[in-house]
Amino acid sequence: MPLENNLKEFRAIKNINQHEMGKLVGVSRQTISQIERGDYSPSVTLALKIAKVFGTTVEEIFKYREDEHE
Repeated sequence: MPLENNLKEFRAIKNINQHEMGKLVGVSRQTISQIERGDYSPSVTLALKIAKVFGTTVEEIFKYREDEHE
């Protein structure tokens, strides 16, 4: 999947678990887990909410990588 993220690392720095993160941005713990695993790509709105929690930009947390095999 071309969308990679550093969400788990950002959560660790702030000592926020998946459940707390979900509550802060209005989604379930499972959704946070799926985002971290790369199984779910968040909407722009959700990505912005996540970035706001950490006081950073979406680009610092989420990286788009072109698939070199396509």
